[in-house]
Amino acid sequence: MNDASQKQSIDSYYLQPFLDSLWLESGLSKNTVEAYKRDLVAFSTWLARSDIDLSAATRQDILRYQSVRMREGRKVRSEARLLSSLRRFYRYLCREEVRESDPTAQIESPRLGKPLPSSLTEDEVELLLAQPDVTVAIGLRDRTMLEVLYATGLRVSELIALTFEQLNMRQGLIRCIGKGNKERLVPLGEVALDWLQDYLLESRPLLLNGRLSDDLFPTTRGKAMTRQAFWYLIKRYASLSEIEKVLSPHTLRHAFATHLLNHGADLRVVQLLLGHSDLSTTQIYTHVAKERLKGIHSQHHPRG
Repeated sequence: MNDASQKQSIDSYYLQPFLDSLWLESGLSKNTVEAYKRDLVAFSTWLARSDIDLSAATRQDILRYQSVRMREGRKVRSEARLLSSLRRFYRYLCREEVRESDPTAQIESPRLGKPLPSSLTEDEVELLLAQPDVTVAIGLRDRTMLEVLYATGLRVSELIALTFEQLNMRQGLIRCIGKGNKERLVPLGEVALDWLQDYLLESRPLLLNGRLSDDLFPTTRGKAMTRQAFWYLIKRYASLSEIEKVLSPHTLRHAFATHLLNHGADLRVVQLLLGHSDLSTTQIYTHVAKERLKGIHSQHHPRG
């Protein structure tokens, strides 16, 4: 057996038991285990060019490999998965007493950053809101739910759980019970109030058909709507509007926050309205504030 074949044999000796442990002990999916295997085989192949065994790689070897991949233009998410693969492998070797130390211990994971939430333009929101057939009871209910969601930025779970007692039409407020049973007051706005007025007079009594219910937005069975049902509702109206973006139940909540900031709202005000306990959660929307500030600077500064 030549040296290259011997090294390949040594690597396989440790690699396959490691992959088996991922499958049996960690419960990872077959696709995830295959991704780990590809990462480790690729690293092993790269190491073999310098006559280095995978099981004996050092921190410097890993850093050099990362540097090569960065120059190749690899994505940050791909690099994060690679380091995760290596961490698991070398911790496994340490646990099996094949190695004394983990070469990845002092290597920081790449920062992925939070993806920006999917949102809609104001025109797209208007298009989506116009889809329900408000001449029928269910359509008027759906339109009102969408209007309330966009006007308040409620979570879908908060919207479908609303009771009649949480609504104050005279003051134009909703008393919302959010995560951790935290209570907050959210203003509705005139447009949402108008739709609610029509819905409560014309649609809700027909949906209940003489039944009693505390739910503000009951189904035809007199029960509260489920999250899955509302998700289906959103997808159906998005399809009718021919909006090509991928929408989720949170889309109108994101649009609410984005459009508030576009029109000059303070980030802390948006935090209170969304019910975020920490401002850092709301700061995902700061890209909107930055774009607005750049637009204002460009429009009004003499050298903009």
